[in-house]
Amino acid sequence: MPSSHLLLEEPIRMVSILEPSKPSFFPAMTKIVGTLGPKSRSVETISGCLKAGMSVARFDFSWHDPEYHQETLENLKVAIKSTKKLCAIMLDTVGAEMQVVNKSEKAISLEANGQVVLTPDQGQEASSEILPINFDGLAKAMKKGDTIFIGQYLFTGSETTSVWLEVSEVKDQDVVCIIKNSATLAGALFTLHASQIHIDLPTLTEKDKEVISTWGVKNKIDFLSLSYTRHAEDVRQAREFLSKSGDISQTQIFAKIENVEGLTHFDEILQEADGIILSRGNLGIDLPPEKVFLFQKSALYKCNMAGKPAVLTRVVDSMTDNLRPTRAEATDVANAVLDGSDAILLGAETLRGLYPVETISTVGRICAEAEKVFNQDLYFKKTVKYVGEPMTHLESIASSAVRAAIKVKASIIICFTSSGRAARLIAKYRPTMPVLSVVIPRLKTNQLKWSFSGAFEARQSLIVRGLFPMLADPRHPAESTSATNESILKVALDHGKALGVIKSHDRVVVCQKLGDASVVKIIELED
Repeated sequence: MPSSHLLLEEPIRMVSILEPSKPSFFPAMTKIVGTLGPKSRSVETISGCLKAGMSVARFDFSWHDPEYHQETLENLKVAIKSTKKLCAIMLDTVGAEMQVVNKSEKAISLEANGQVVLTPDQGQEASSEILPINFDGLAKAMKKGDTIFIGQYLFTGSETTSVWLEVSEVKDQDVVCIIKNSATLAGALFTLHASQIHIDLPTLTEKDKEVISTWGVKNKIDFLSLSYTRHAEDVRQAREFLSKSGDISQTQIFAKIENVEGLTHFDEILQEADGIILSRGNLGIDLPPEKVFLFQKSALYKCNMAGKPAVLTRVVDSMTDNLRPTRAEATDVANAVLDGSDAILLGAETLRGLYPVETISTVGRICAEAEKVFNQDLYFKKTVKYVGEPMTHLESIASSAVRAAIKVKASIIICFTSSGRAARLIAKYRPTMPVLSVVIPRLKTNQLKWSFSGAFEARQSLIVRGLFPMLADPRHPAESTSATNESILKVALDHGKALGVIKSHDRVVVCQKLGDASVVKIIELED
């Protein structure tokens, strides 16, 4: 496995501390997924998030009801219209998540070295002595000495709001635990995690299915974040469910790897999923701390070579309450980019953090700086070697387009695509310039009515590093003539000029289909 320093330019160009970052329509090639919640659901705040660089909005169904999330989504639609920024929608399932239920919502104080009982009897009221949970099989899975971690919503890792427990004994369906640190749990819901224990709960729960088939279908979600994915079969079952759920058969499934069981079956999961989310909050509890970086690098490398988007979570936890990240967090974000992340997912930082817009902006700036020293040449050679020969026709065209763009110092690559696959393959080779993915709509029918595809494919590129979508005019469908393609190319070039990424005398590499052939051409722009 290559270490991250191999993906740096040698030597690293030392940038003056006073050198300003150039403003750009593309703040960074690396994408940012923002979780919308109590502190980030107004039209004003969401507009700020979009302008700061958020390209995917995540809706976490571990908490609150569909009506609440629908209100937030309606605000997102207004913000998209006013800012003219595209944004995809991600639905995050609850999955096999164990939860402590605190119906009274009173704060619960737990003292170090004290004792607390976890019980499946949800009729009990949560207190310092007893915590009711939503799973009746915990006692069967636990034994003396096992470790349990409890935190609010998403793990903060802060010792004052999260608690470590050690199992001292199992009594029937109850689990008696020793409290390892003092903490105060506040709120209605806390997530419970048992380290390296198989929990016999379905990956796609009945509640998840109901939410997907109602809220998901109604809003035509672009991505399904499949929490607690442990086997490839989990992904297959979710895909089968989506295929029977109306208009969301095109929804991409991102397998969320949250425990050792998911890591053990990582290769088979990657084969089935459309992308991977490395949920480092839970992984950091399930794995020894010294092993986390190794699994991160290994997983990102595999995703990169497979050409599937990799998303990393839990990078700037301290920005939930502070305007600046710690030095370690800033370095962590940069290393995520150098290791090959397509996107950074912000959870608590935007969901209930005090500075959602500033957090997105800060993470975007760090990503942009790291991208400047990413060793594309070495990465390209490594990827070509991994793919091997003979390459598939499309892979050959994609790698050639990137090679040509770098050789002629093109300012942008324009790729004509209908499924989005060609553009994603170009992005797989991590070109140093943006890839404008011009999605050509396809005319399709369900025997009752005709409609154009393309919107899904355009939005789904919003999670891929370096890929920026543009939906072509539906009056020019995918089966049109070369004359039509030329008119679409002119629109794409004008779009690039308007955004400030293409200037006079710039070179542009264009990848398009002409009849049965795929063509890579270089255009030098006139005045």
